[in-house]
Amino acid sequence: MSQSTPQRCKIEISVSGPSREYQSQGSAVTFVPLTIKRRHTRKLLIAPPGQEDAKVRSSFDLPMIRTIGKAFYWQKLLDSGEVANATELARQLKLEPGWVAEVLRLTRLAPDIVQAILDGRQPRHLNLHAIRGRQADVPVDWDEQRQLLGFRSMA
Repeated sequence: MSQSTPQRCKIEISVSGPSREYQSQGSAVTFVPLTIKRRHTRKLLIAPPGQEDAKVRSSFDLPMIRTIGKAFYWQKLLDSGEVANATELARQLKLEPGWVAEVLRLTRLAPDIVQAILDGRQPRHLNLHAIRGRQADVPVDWDEQRQLLGFRSMA
C-alpha cells in the first residue's frame, strides 16, 4: 500500500479583480474567479469578463508560431534571391501557391504583434484558424492592425 505525502505547489496569478483569501489548516487559500476552457488537448485559464487581462492568454499557440517562422524563412528565401517568387517557392515546397502567399502575408504584421504571438500574449481569439484566409483583410498600417486584431495601440 502506497502513501502519498502532500506536495507544495506555488501558483502565482496576478488578479486585478475580486478575490477572497482565508487560512485553512495552516495554508493560505485564495479563491480567484476563473473559467477553465478546453482547447483540443490543452486547458486555458480565463479571467472573468471585464478584466483588462481577460483579453490576453498566457499560452503559446504552436501552430501560429510555426507558421510565422515559416513565413519569415520563406521571405528570407525570396529576399536573398534563392527563390524567384512565391509561385516558384510553392512549387519547390509542393504546396498550394495560395497557401504560400497567405503565409507570406504574416510577415506584414507589426513587429510587436509578432512578438506578442511568439511570447504567447496574443488575444484569445487570435489563432491561425481565425486569420486563415483573412490576411488580405489585415491592413498594412500597424495601428490599424492592432485595432483590428485586438491589441493595444502604440500611440
